[in-house]
Amino acid sequence: MTSGDLQLSRARAGDVAPARHTLRRFTRRGAFLDVKVLAVLVAMGLLIVTAVVLAPTSFPFTSLMVPLLLASLLLNPRHLPWFVIYIFALLVVCMSVQVNPTGRTFASGGIQVLMCLIVLAASLRRSRLGVAGAMGESMFVDLRDRILQQGGIPQLPDGWHAESALRSAGGTAFAGDFVVATLATPTRLELAVIDVSGKGEDAGTRALLLSGAFGGLLGALPPEGFLPAANDYLLRQNWSEGFATAIHLSLDLADGSYEVRSAGHPPAALRQAGTGRWSVLASEGPVLGLMQDAEFRVARGRLGRHDALLLYTDGMVEEPRRDIDLGIDRMLGEAEHLLRGSFEGAARRLVEALGSRDDDRAMVVVSRS
Repeated sequence: MTSGDLQLSRARAGDVAPARHTLRRFTRRGAFLDVKVLAVLVAMGLLIVTAVVLAPTSFPFTSLMVPLLLASLLLNPRHLPWFVIYIFALLVVCMSVQVNPTGRTFASGGIQVLMCLIVLAASLRRSRLGVAGAMGESMFVDLRDRILQQGGIPQLPDGWHAESALRSAGGTAFAGDFVVATLATPTRLELAVIDVSGKGEDAGTRALLLSGAFGGLLGALPPEGFLPAANDYLLRQNWSEGFATAIHLSLDLADGSYEVRSAGHPPAALRQAGTGRWSVLASEGPVLGLMQDAEFRVARGRLGRHDALLLYTDGMVEEPRRDIDLGIDRMLGEAEHLLRGSFEGAARRLVEALGSRDDDRAMVVVSRS
């Protein structure tokens, strides 16, 4: 096994392990809570049937829908089908004690049977995951938080400032844009902004996998090796939509020298304090995950005092029926206006002011003070 293969294997193992650990943790916790919830819902169903039997003309048997809907939200796929059958049996009992039933009574019963079938179908669909209900939602929240934690920028030495901001399409919790960053050495920052194919929830699972793998590769490889290794990793996944764009910054925090490499991604932008103007850095390369032995052109330079770099995804500059170059010009004009005098909160301000609300957006601002 070559050193590159070893790095990819470690990245893959380090990425999958947290997801498996999360699934096991929530499954164990969910199994304990599920029994208690099931007991409460069974008791609730019995109380409702007792009330209907004692007062069939005054207590509505449609109240059985309350424990059914609660069960659809709280029970796991193993218990939910049996509880639906239990509710169906209670419904039969309630219908049998109705006094002078009318067509409306039978229609109400039919609607409740339909609700039971809908809940059962949803349970069978979610059973493929193995965790559903409140515990399933908690697991997804935990996985989303892992993406955000992995995208945190480490504490930089005095004189340097870096921040990031992410927004998903339509305001959903999951996004296909993410940031990975690490201090490879005490004086070298490695940072990458990645845009996975798709957007919102559709790209969220792939973003989780790639954020772990790319985070492992970022600090383990020299700057020129990161994008080729990331490209090889994506090619090995054999996904139907297995491509991504990325931009990688390697910054020497001692003297300010940097290297920027791009893979099918919008170019980085540089602000030089001497002129006060923003300019685009020419760095090019193919999209990740499409071709073997890809080569990535590098742009080199040096950040002086009060200089800054912008790294962003296409959601910041791309809109329907508008050329991306016009979007970049608009972003740089807005940056010149919004960031005059201070870079504190710069990433957040730019994300809120620019970009398409129908696409994921990510922005990173690195500045030297």
